[in-house]
Amino acid sequence: MRVCVFCGSRSGDSPTYAAAARTLGTMLASRGHGLVYGGGNIGLMGILADAALAAGGEVIGVIPQHLLEREVAHAGLTQLHVVDSMHTRKALMADLADVFVAAPGGFGTLDELCEILTWAQLRLHHKPCGLFNVAAFFNPLLDMFDHAVREGFLSAPHRQLIVSDEDPSRLLDSLAAGMRIGSEIA
Repeated sequence: MRVCVFCGSRSGDSPTYAAAARTLGTMLASRGHGLVYGGGNIGLMGILADAALAAGGEVIGVIPQHLLEREVAHAGLTQLHVVDSMHTRKALMADLADVFVAAPGGFGTLDELCEILTWAQLRLHHKPCGLFNVAAFFNPLLDMFDHAVREGFLSAPHRQLIVSDEDPSRLLDSLAAGMRIGSEIA
């Protein structure tokens, strides 16, 4: 299974976020899962990739040319794809992955997450999507999704397209189970 992780190009102010990224990267490799991510060597992206690599995992980065220097492309990856745009980046990451996880991050992380959820809603893919809810980081977003359901902008079944867990092991187990279900639907 290849897991696409959307996460911050910054590390955040709490050391909890960096520790969680290290744990996730190590866990992906120890379970034999490949990592697909944004290709950077900074912030949570770099911490995640370094941990997966140190544990012997496959790590595939996808970075647009215009961010190659700004996000400091990781030089030690299994594969690094340099693409022409953010749109191409997201499409290639989606093609390479079997499941998606968003970890703490900013606008870019939320953009990637919402786009992949929209693609799932439109049935452009049947791949499971999850939130690594470190230190309840995503609780306000989950509240917003629930609010959108209550206000009639999001259907309850579409709200169920995303699972959330603060424990990376349980989250990966849920996504793997969802992958089996998704392959039956597709």
